[in-house]
Amino acid sequence: MPTKSMADIEEFYRQKRLAVLGVSRNEKEYSRMVFRSLKERGYDVVPVNPNATEVDGVSCYARVGEVTPAVDGALVLLPAGGASLALRECAQAGLKRIWLRNDVAGAKEFCRQNGVQLISGHCPFMFMPNTPSFHQFHAFLNKLIGKYPS
Repeated sequence: MPTKSMADIEEFYRQKRLAVLGVSRNEKEYSRMVFRSLKERGYDVVPVNPNATEVDGVSCYARVGEVTPAVDGALVLLPAGGASLALRECAQAGLKRIWLRNDVAGAKEFCRQNGVQLISGHCPFMFMPNTPSFHQFHAFLNKLIGKYPS
């Protein structure tokens, strides 16, 4: 079921094997920073990018359905067009927990119909365990303007 509740976010981060779809080959890009931060926090992260063979020393997969052993959840850090396709691939691979960095048209309904727990429209850094203070400040600002999940 698609929601943006803190309980769903906490449950997502309790999963220890996560795929990061759209992880960049450029180490300064946002997706690469998310990947690296999860890895530093002890997550077993798997990069998914059809244009890379490895990311930060970790074997990279072209599609999430090819990942073995399977992952518990996925962060989709792609633009809307690619994210929509990635969402379908995640569901086909049997994933029940998906985090879309950006909202994608039709994603909530698709996830509802496929029994997928969806988190969307939030920066994963704001909720990451032991996140740096500037991400905590970002979370604080979202609380002030009413965009923080309950």
